[in-house]
Amino acid sequence: MSVRLQPGDPAPAFDLPDDAGGRVRLADLRGQRVVLYAYPAAMTPGCTTQACDFRDSLDALAAAGLAVVGLSPDSPAQLAAFRAKEGLTFPLASDEDRSVLTAYGAFGEKSLYGKVVTGVIRSTFVIDGDGLIERAMYNVRAKGHVAKLRHELGV
Repeated sequence: MSVRLQPGDPAPAFDLPDDAGGRVRLADLRGQRVVLYAYPAAMTPGCTTQACDFRDSLDALAAAGLAVVGLSPDSPAQLAAFRAKEGLTFPLASDEDRSVLTAYGAFGEKSLYGKVVTGVIRSTFVIDGDGLIERAMYNVRAKGHVAKLRHELGV
C-alpha cells in the first residue's frame, strides 16, 4: 500500500523539469498556496477534461491565492505538446521516474475496469504557504473535480 498524505503532513519536496524547459520546485512556491494535481497521461480524454477545467478556473483560483501545477509521468516534450494543444496556462511537471508521484501516494495499485493495475492514481493536493498538506484527495474523478474543489475551498 502506498503512502496516503494527511492534512498537516509536510508536502514532499520536488524539483522537476517542466513543459517549458525550466524547473518546477516546491521550494520556489513557498509562501503561497499550491494546488498540485496528479494525472495519468497527457492528451487522454479524462486528463484533457481535468486540465482544461483547471485552465478555465485559473483566474478564480489565482484570485484566491492558489497556484496550480499539473504532475504526470509524461516527458517534458509530451507535456509541451499538451500545453500547446489545449492552451494550458499553468506549469506541467514531468515525473518520468514516478518518484514524486510515489512520495505523494499518487502512484501505486488501483482498480481499472475491474482489474488491479499499477499506475498513477488521479489525486489532488492543496499545499499551504508553509509547505504543509492542507488537503489530500485520492481517486478523484476527472470530470467535475475542479468544480468540487473550488466549492470546498470557497473559490
